[in-house]
Amino acid sequence: MAIPSSTIAIPATAVTPRHVAIIMDGNGRWAKQRFLPRIAGHRRGVENVRSTVRGCVDKGIEYLTLFAFSSENWRRPADEVSFLMQLFIAALEQEVAKLHENGVRFRVIGDLSRFEKPLRRLVSDAETLTRDNTRLTLTIAANYGGRWDIIQAVARMLKDHPQLAAGFTETDLQPFLSLAYAPEPDLFVRTGGEQRISNFLLWQLAYTEMYFTDTLWPDFDTAAFDLAIASYQRRERRFGRTSEQLREGDGAQKLPQAQAADGR
Repeated sequence: MAIPSSTIAIPATAVTPRHVAIIMDGNGRWAKQRFLPRIAGHRRGVENVRSTVRGCVDKGIEYLTLFAFSSENWRRPADEVSFLMQLFIAALEQEVAKLHENGVRFRVIGDLSRFEKPLRRLVSDAETLTRDNTRLTLTIAANYGGRWDIIQAVARMLKDHPQLAAGFTETDLQPFLSLAYAPEPDLFVRTGGEQRISNFLLWQLAYTEMYFTDTLWPDFDTAAFDLAIASYQRRERRFGRTSEQLREGDGAQKLPQAQAADGR
């Protein structure tokens, strides 16, 4: 069952974000600052994924989505792309059993058709092994792009329901998006100092709280993560309503399809 869009239903909110999405930026610069090859930064970045997963479990966060490799990252030097693919394989071989032991469900979203068969097989095996785990859902976005996600969702929807070519709604499309199994992110984090979303979860970030930090991904430790959570906890999440409505305890859950502009 698909989870409703935040432009249709007002999601429940809590002090702790239910879903955190992260662009893990800055591995190469971290290595350069230490006069190391870029691949050393990527290795260190993988180690930081482990601590971030532990942090999410400790904080009670239910979903963590990490942007590991975008559809535009194929433009990088061929030797770096090749290393990233090998690093992904090694991480799957070494980490999936540990994730399973700790009750973590593992998912990958993106166009996997460009990856070699051994990598696709490892992904499939990992998803099958961990599919019933409920402690945390860890999603890796690999060869993923937000525009690709919307296009593939429309294509899959029309294949299954050709009658919708005459017109469809968000509710019709939602089940076909890559993250249909997860609520929309409450908190988006980008490390490394850039302040853009870089074609990541274009649909799903509609009402997500944004947090940008200059901290490079390998240095994004527990204290840095706590700062991001603290920033989120200071936000007022209105979802199109006014501050006065929130103070009055407006419990309206359904929004019209043609929603008015976000009230300030």
